Amino acid sequence: MKVSFHGQSVIYFESKGHKVIVDPFITGNPLSDLKAEDLEVDYIILTHGHGDHLGDTVALAKNSNATVIALPEIIDYLSNKHGLENLRPMNIGGNIEFGFGKVKFVQAFHSNSITEDNGEIVYLGMPTGIILETEGGTIYHTGDTGLFGDMKLIADRHPVDLCFIPIGDNFTMGIDDASYAINELIQPKKVVPIHYDTFDYIKQDPNEFKDAVRKAEVHILKAGDSVEL
Repeated sequence: MKVSFHGQSVIYFESKGHKVIVDPFITGNPLSDLKAEDLEVDYIILTHGHGDHLGDTVALAKNSNATVIALPEIIDYLSNKHGLENLRPMNIGGNIEFGFGKVKFVQAFHSNSITEDNGEIVYLGMPTGIILETEGGTIYHTGDTGLFGDMKLIADRHPVDLCFIPIGDNFTMGIDDASYAINELIQPKKVVPIHYDTFDYIKQDPNEFKDAVRKAEVHILKAGDSVEL
């Protein structure tokens, strides 16, 4: 099974005949290789509601009739503000089977809101990481987060085949903390650095991350590249 990366935190995979995208920030993403209007998916999973993660969720959901899986506050926002109906609320700790496999939301340390056009800031609940149990193996998408010790607990409970982890610093962990998380806490078989280079604030050299990782196979992916799970 292949898992592809599409800039910032966007990942896409197909499992058991279902098409899944995580954090579909496509329009306005200078590193994305996708066009939202050409994309059809069955499931959209959101780590949190910042604009560079919520992204094209509304348009994709309407065009594809995709099921959106997210925390209740985001689901309520998408229902009340945008009229979406095919929605599945979950919360941290839940572990639910879908057509493509299981989804479990886990904690992340970040913020979670969206600023409306009129300047109103809407709080969207806790940020999360995601454990995805697919036909190819277990994916841990950490979402936007700082370093925290319970990453080890999460990985002990769900041994990780493939991890997507931010290295951009400033808004998330940087290379030092991300490499520590991989080497000492998560210890996945494979890891892909994400959430870097999209904006000036998060410019990083992923090769520095690769050099710092000792206990996983590092895959530096450009938008559209994939890794085998």
